[in-house]
Amino acid sequence: MSTPTMSTVKQGRSELGVALLLLLLGGWAMIDALRLPDLETRGPIGPRTVPLAVGLLLVVTAVLLAIDILRGGRGEQEAGEDVDLAHGSDWKTLGLLVAAFVANILLIERLGWPVSGAVLFFGTTYALGSRHLIRNAIISIALSVGSWYLFYLGLGIHLPAGILKGIL
Repeated sequence: MSTPTMSTVKQGRSELGVALLLLLLGGWAMIDALRLPDLETRGPIGPRTVPLAVGLLLVVTAVLLAIDILRGGRGEQEAGEDVDLAHGSDWKTLGLLVAAFVANILLIERLGWPVSGAVLFFGTTYALGSRHLIRNAIISIALSVGSWYLFYLGLGIHLPAGILKGIL
């Protein structure tokens, strides 16, 4: 019987780290859910139900993952069926994605969600390689305005309209 090498010991610890992270996130979700104010609801499901269920599922998943790891279970390594593992990171794409998100953060208060969301969606499609600029612009505008209406009318969450206030 062979003794475990340092790499297998570290691999087991890193997988336990994932279980610990899931446990912490689940606990955090449940604690935050219990801090929500009691609101009168018209049905059996209140504002605490979904966060408590998600938190509980995260905790259960963390416990089951830790048990599996301690029993010797290991995750299968990525085979890289369509990924060239020898190829480095694509820093240009990552930089463009970060720029799109930063632009969204900087523009959302000044110009509103419909404009900043369109910039985010368009920047993301461009960063990921799509070069159909007109089509991407139209889809980005439709998605940002549509999601603004979904949040505003469907969920009652008022995203900033910005420069389009009074038009939307």
